[in-house]
Amino acid sequence: MKMKYNELGTTGMKVSHVSIGGAAFSNIYGSFDEERSFELIRETLKCGVNYLETGPWYGQGTSERTIGKALVGVPRDSYFIGSKVGRYELKTEKMFDFSAEKTEAGVENTLKLLGLDYVDLIQIHDVTFAPDTSVVLKETLPTLEKAVRDGKARYIGIADYDLDLMKEIIEESDVKISSILSYAKCTLHDNRLQNYTGYFKSKGVGVINAAATGMGLLSNKGPQPWHPASDDIKAVCRKASDYCKSQNVELARLATWFTLNQPGIDTNICGFFNIEQLKDTIDVLDRGLTEHEKQVLQEIQLRYFNNAPLHWDNVELPVYKTKLQAASDAAQ
Repeated sequence: MKMKYNELGTTGMKVSHVSIGGAAFSNIYGSFDEERSFELIRETLKCGVNYLETGPWYGQGTSERTIGKALVGVPRDSYFIGSKVGRYELKTEKMFDFSAEKTEAGVENTLKLLGLDYVDLIQIHDVTFAPDTSVVLKETLPTLEKAVRDGKARYIGIADYDLDLMKEIIEESDVKISSILSYAKCTLHDNRLQNYTGYFKSKGVGVINAAATGMGLLSNKGPQPWHPASDDIKAVCRKASDYCKSQNVELARLATWFTLNQPGIDTNICGFFNIEQLKDTIDVLDRGLTEHEKQVLQEIQLRYFNNAPLHWDNVELPVYKTKLQAASDAAQ
């Protein structure tokens, strides 16, 4: 099986078209198993995947610690790794912190958990949840710029669901932003990232895409209970998966093939839960779909995903603000 490689923006980093996401090394998508995670990470590297994506939010350090252990003895120049700052704890009032002080401490803790001297990419996680964009511009980004000068990171990125917000930050930032990470916006149900890739490329910004299956929406198994999509959206995707089941086809394969073949994407982060999912994704990239799968894909596109994008814009932030206000009121 052949892996494809692309340059991440203007960084010079040749990253694999398929990369591995660290959310799987926590309890977000199922029960965490350390030994299974070690085996999966090592097998992923053997398949030609050379970019690993993680962050402190995934298991509140579990993901970073697990990846760090798995990489012991692996030559540092054989892989690239990205982590994040900004989103940390489960407790609502401590979930996000974009201050300079917390950002500096976050970088240090990430390096400690990974057991590394530096990360290739340090990203600001979910900038939507910053109290104000000025905090990101005046505190988070300058602190990360200092981390780059100090040799603790090579490049800086931003990660968010809101494409317009990431575009705005790139336009206003005095700090060089080398990449964006978009999730669930390059899918069968919502492909709006394609409207922005030209802009990001024109700025020399690399494009990282995540969640080809819409965080589990586009799979025969279906999403986790915490998924933010509305019941109506879940119902549409369930109909698509039911049709796929009736045709003995896995919807996740179709969704993955669709995403992997979209232009302008430098790397696609996949949250593999086991080696079978890894091998299946690499197979889809290398060999494509069968004729039967292509027919089923065409049918579900016409039946279920041929109208306006199905998304959950403006859903998570109001919920977070309500919880934050409730926590503040309870503390008084």
